[in-house]
Amino acid sequence: MNTPNYSPNLAVPLTERAFGARDLLVLWFSLGMGLMVLQAGALLAPGLGLAGSLLALVLGVGLGALLLGAVGVIGSDTGMASMAALRLSLGSHGAALPALLNLLQLVGWGAFEIIVMRDAASLLAGKFLGADSAWTNATLWTLCFGALATLLAVAGPLAFVRRVLRQWGIWLLLGACAWLTWNLFAKADLAALWARPGDGSMSFALGFDLAIAMPLSWLPLIADYSRFGKRAGGVFAGAALGFFVGCLWLMSLGVAYTLAFTTPGEANSLLLALAGAGMGIPLLLILLDESEKAFADIHSAAVSSGTLLPFKVEHLALAIGVLCTLIAWFAPLAQYEHFLLLIGSVFAPLFGAVLTDHFVLRRRQLPSSVPLLRWDSLLAWVCGVTTFHVLGNFYPAVGATLPALGLAAALQLLLGKLAGRG
Repeated sequence: MNTPNYSPNLAVPLTERAFGARDLLVLWFSLGMGLMVLQAGALLAPGLGLAGSLLALVLGVGLGALLLGAVGVIGSDTGMASMAALRLSLGSHGAALPALLNLLQLVGWGAFEIIVMRDAASLLAGKFLGADSAWTNATLWTLCFGALATLLAVAGPLAFVRRVLRQWGIWLLLGACAWLTWNLFAKADLAALWARPGDGSMSFALGFDLAIAMPLSWLPLIADYSRFGKRAGGVFAGAALGFFVGCLWLMSLGVAYTLAFTTPGEANSLLLALAGAGMGIPLLLILLDESEKAFADIHSAAVSSGTLLPFKVEHLALAIGVLCTLIAWFAPLAQYEHFLLLIGSVFAPLFGAVLTDHFVLRRRQLPSSVPLLRWDSLLAWVCGVTTFHVLGNFYPAVGATLPALGLAAALQLLLGKLAGRG
């Protein structure tokens, strides 16, 4: 099967689009899972308890998955990669800033994924081979997982989905998650956990923001894959349903395992609990699946940079994969984690404006011409980002994501109408 890496600046022709609804469901079900997703669910557990956490997850992940599917439709409507499609809403020059920000956050998240895989692999090796084993060496695992993610990114999304995920990867992941779920129901007193309230250290609004952040973090990437989708309906259904089921399942397990099997304040307590379940085999399978998150980060970083630089995507993927590996090797996580969260906060309001422009103002049609700058969209975006940080810093109990996204969407509609665009 021919699996070219299409130029991010050119639309994928309809005759060459290979992804049906099943392909996208498998891809986004898998991307909705992973060690980071488990650990994100664990953050909700102490403050909200089991019942409050699950409500926040259903609402946050559900709404976020619908937004993710809607942004995916933009990719199938235009055939363009994510950052190239932004030119239609922001202007040919206006899209350069989000492309650069997306590149920065993806390089960071790619390195973060390698770090997460490295730490989990070292922990598993230490548990079963002994702390003195050569397989506990962090540098060894950094190079191994960096090389794997880079190889997958260079191969491209068509090869990865068809040859890896659909053939065997998704079945291993399903088996691991099913075993962890069975183990939870067999060994935990879920009725007692359900009745136990949270300690109040996290508000429901903040829990919702954390839950919706998982699907929203993929908004700048999804069109890089949905541009290969055959039909918009299949893109929306496959991406939204796949991510919702996968992310909700794993985040819920993260909540429940934290409450049932971990000791508060213990380092790596969730990883230790997972390593003790099923001789660590389910954790190992989820660890292997985590490589596709790093693949997605590196591939999309290459596509984003490909909208700015005249190089082939596969060459950029190779360079970015090496960079992510070097960052994971040398840089402590604490030096850039908060920076990544700051960069990521710009994308919720950005896509509030973009979705309004594409579906309401332009009614899914391509514009006859693209200006250098779309000041109405840029202003709506800036106001949304400002709202996000004002609420996040001064009114954290209110939540920041939905107000920022909603304000950007409303301003885009108003300013677009005033500019005669709809």
